[in-house]
Amino acid sequence: LSEMIKVLFICHGNICRSTMSEYVMKYLTDQAGLASEFYIDSAATSREEIGNGVHHGTRQKLKEVGIPCGNHRARQMMRRDYEEFDYIIGMDAWNLRNMNRITGGDPDGKIHLLLDYSKHPRDIADPWYTGNFDDTYRDVVEGCEAFMKYLGEEQL
Repeated sequence: LSEMIKVLFICHGNICRSTMSEYVMKYLTDQAGLASEFYIDSAATSREEIGNGVHHGTRQKLKEVGIPCGNHRARQMMRRDYEEFDYIIGMDAWNLRNMNRITGGDPDGKIHLLLDYSKHPRDIADPWYTGNFDDTYRDVVEGCEAFMKYLGEEQL
């Protein structure tokens, strides 16, 4: 593999779903001995949480399942992220609309929903509203594992 696979996870605020996805993906690549092949980050479509840390619900859930959680601070996705990342992965249709607005379109086909890689494409509910971090975690793991499988078939 000539260079790293750069993955950017996106959600509305970058404190719940996208950070959970970032740390789950880092964990999966680490467990597979592929951490050095990846650069993984996350960002928000909105400005609401900029500078804030990972949501305590996400932190708690990751701790519960033994996945290390770092000190990511919410940032807003920028147009230049489109150039820098190979995969820009949102959580729901609303994220997709906003991601396309920020990038001004997706000419290279880099923008996807996380669960589009799974056998049952669907949105991942926002636990900031639902309060259900267990469901979100299950969906995130399903998506990240399916994405890893996809990459294995495509690139690795």
